[in-house]
Amino acid sequence: MRLRKQIGDVWPIMPGSERPPENWSGWPANKKFAFVLTHDVETEAGLSRCRSLMQLELDLGFRSSFNFIPEGSYRVPAELREELTANGFEVGIHDLKHDGHLFSSRRAFKRRAVRINDYARDWGASGFRSGFMLRNLDWLHDLDMQYDASTFDTDPFEPQPQGRHTIFPFWVPRPAGSSVNGQHSAINSSSRGYVELPYTLPQDFTLFVLLQEKTPEIWLRKLDWIAQHGGMALVDVHPDYLCFDDAITRPREYPVLHYKSFLDYVSRHYDGVFWNGTPREVAQFCARVTKAATASEGLDL
Repeated sequence: MRLRKQIGDVWPIMPGSERPPENWSGWPANKKFAFVLTHDVETEAGLSRCRSLMQLELDLGFRSSFNFIPEGSYRVPAELREELTANGFEVGIHDLKHDGHLFSSRRAFKRRAVRINDYARDWGASGFRSGFMLRNLDWLHDLDMQYDASTFDTDPFEPQPQGRHTIFPFWVPRPAGSSVNGQHSAINSSSRGYVELPYTLPQDFTLFVLLQEKTPEIWLRKLDWIAQHGGMALVDVHPDYLCFDDAITRPREYPVLHYKSFLDYVSRHYDGVFWNGTPREVAQFCARVTKAATASEGLDL
């Protein structure tokens, strides 16, 4: 691809994004880096593969989050959500309709935020990711969420390609004078903001569908770089594109072996030195770190 040749100096690694936040003290239990697995479920086909994906990760000793579209082309059975959480997985919100119109206007977003918050309460969800990684971080304060995951360190292939240029989570403070729909949130870890969790490994769609990569080598190379710098390796893998059969019979799919070999690599090369926290756990840790830092500076969080 012509674009790929033009972006070699900023993708998949953005120089400078390895710098830790100010006063960064490291991950829990002195782990070398955080390893965070997320899944956006976009279609009925993806929904039908959630249990297979969950079992794959269970067998390998990993936990992840599954983000579902509340008003998309499928309905999420309560039994599936309960099964995921019972096994230590997390359930999150992926947009509202996944139609590209979530941020079409401020007034419309406020209306949609009310419905998203209703689903979050019903599902026990504390995290959000928008469709197509479209975002307005200031508007997202309307959501009753502990964290958002709609950004990335570097990804020139996205509709809004401006990255955050960091492989660490960061705090998004609420603008002075604003509130969550006029009231304090019962879900949000703080009334003053939320944690942003950028994905720092290329999306599976980009690698295996768009670029037609035949191995997870780019994932492995970027993972090694993140581990070296003690950052957060967060990936978005869509069950919609995973092929669990021996032969691929549908377009826009790739062998599940690519993902399995990636997880195997992490287990073999970094056993005991990474923290496989769910996004909620990572956000809660980062919120505590931020609160402690601001308290030491005499600020109110």
